[in-house]
Amino acid sequence: MPDAISRALKERITAEAGYRCGYCLTDQRVSGARMHIEHLIPRARGGGSEPANLWLSCAWCNSYKGTQTEALDPDTGDRVSLFNPREQGWSEHFAWTDGGVRIRCLTPMGRATVEALRLNNPYIVPARRLWVVAGWHPPA
Repeated sequence: MPDAISRALKERITAEAGYRCGYCLTDQRVSGARMHIEHLIPRARGGGSEPANLWLSCAWCNSYKGTQTEALDPDTGDRVSLFNPREQGWSEHFAWTDGGVRIRCLTPMGRATVEALRLNNPYIVPARRLWVVAGWHPPA
């Protein structure tokens, strides 16, 4: 049986993440779906449920990430690590473009993560456009 994550730990991780997905920065209040506690190194790859290996992820990002910890940089074809929202700064690897609707890549890691997790997928981009109009996005 997989190691369970206590309610207290889930609440702690959610608060530490600022109630936002660590990858696409979607806010829990506007997502329309419950956020997931994501294993940065998946359990299938030996990752545990200790706080250092957990972060908040939206359903889209978590489902696309699956068991991946690295992916190909589409520009170079090199295999690089995926962005780790617990240890790395979002703005070092990504920026908002198109008025806060699309995520732009700034580094090889950013490019690999945007592609692997489909951070600009055709379902989330229209939602972000509405969030921008409502004044809920992009996050400050």
